Amino acid sequence: MATVGLKCPECGSLDIVDDEHYSQPQLVCADCGAVVSEGLLTTTRSEETQGTDVRYTNSTEVDKKPCRNLINGIHRVRALCRILRLTFLMEETAETHFKQAYEHPNFIRVSLQKKEVLAGCCVLATCRQHSWPIAMGTICCLLEANPRLIGVVYQEMVKILKIEAPPTSIIDLLETHCQAYKLSPQHVHEELSESSKDLTKRAAVLLELAADAWLVTGRQPIPILTASIFLAWQSLKPTQARLKYTLARFCQMAKVTKSSIAPKRVTELKEVLCKLGQELPWLRGDEVTPQTVIQMVDDILNHRLTLLRRALSSHEEALASESVLPPSLENSLPGSHTNTPCLEGAASSQTPGQTPKEPFVGEPDTGSIQQQGDVDLTYTVVMEGLPHTGPGTDSQHSQPSAPNSGKRSLFEPPSVRYAKIRRVQVPVVEVTGDEEISDSEIDSYIRTPQEIRDYVEAKEALASSDDEF
Repeated sequence: MATVGLKCPECGSLDIVDDEHYSQPQLVCADCGAVVSEGLLTTTRSEETQGTDVRYTNSTEVDKKPCRNLINGIHRVRALCRILRLTFLMEETAETHFKQAYEHPNFIRVSLQKKEVLAGCCVLATCRQHSWPIAMGTICCLLEANPRLIGVVYQEMVKILKIEAPPTSIIDLLETHCQAYKLSPQHVHEELSESSKDLTKRAAVLLELAADAWLVTGRQPIPILTASIFLAWQSLKPTQARLKYTLARFCQMAKVTKSSIAPKRVTELKEVLCKLGQELPWLRGDEVTPQTVIQMVDDILNHRLTLLRRALSSHEEALASESVLPPSLENSLPGSHTNTPCLEGAASSQTPGQTPKEPFVGEPDTGSIQQQGDVDLTYTVVMEGLPHTGPGTDSQHSQPSAPNSGKRSLFEPPSVRYAKIRRVQVPVVEVTGDEEISDSEIDSYIRTPQEIRDYVEAKEALASSDDEF
């Protein structure tokens, strides 16, 4: 390539070309071959001051590729988002959450199972942020993972990333959950088919009733959703064909996975319906059983609020009648005619609609006790399975123990109905080696006849040595 503006000092030719000799550029005359100018093998001082130092590793470094587990986790996040039909924005948000959580120190050195579960937790958190009705049980089914492990990883991830993900309402989950049941005429017989719209509407009312009866609070949503949909399907057309179906057969017909806890929720929901069904006025005292209550679900749900009020009032009246002492038990008490004026006074002082605070019965008057002197008036009355002692006993035992609160309320929370048993801390026995060993304990350690003879000889030797001293 000719260079314009340069002239050969030897021959005066203007044909000057670039000739790179190895790494040193040169300007050479094409006519006579004279070197017009030579390049520099090193940089000038100005270039060194203006330039920046670059490490050799950085100059030859290739862009770092993500590890294999990170790539698999991102693919798993994308697959879950497409299965759940999330939007592109939600998919990007879930990927961002996964990358941030994966690079956090708390999730670097963990098991591969936790890293796989982390992808599902990021998708669940994204769904809750965007009010997308997806339950944790759905993620468990898709990943085939343990629900406890998913719960632990989800709580840790939300705490680390400081994500605000409010839980989804169970009513919002109902419509999505109903769509998974294949109950259209294309999948099942026409007599067993049901539209998703009618099924969702009836199951929503049953869920509201379950929430009023404390069957939803603090529990997993999938089992109560399955139970409400099953009872809604039976109650919409309570024919013999539908009533013969069990929950397992129904889930198999609808092509859904049956939860192991769902049968318990079906039983609890039927108990609530039976309690309300007893208050229907046109039954005239007929007994309502779990087998016959399905045919009354329509009437119970239409008059749900009224039946709830009547059931609560009937339960309060039953408690008030149980707290009154029967005449047979009142006559059997010692001094029932002369020494129990406070019982009559307490009964007369109460208003007709007032319920006594405690089933406190048969307490003799203080004045009569002082008049009788040294006479022992200690007695025990069994009331509702709880012993109540008279004033002659100790003050700690004289107070009647509080009855179970579950008997005093018609619908109680699970924490009250099924109270957890507190762990009793076993005291740790400190062994110093100086403890005395009884003869019976020594005998339990002896096994062979030789050991027995040695033990007898040692015992005689100790006895003889004690006599000498």
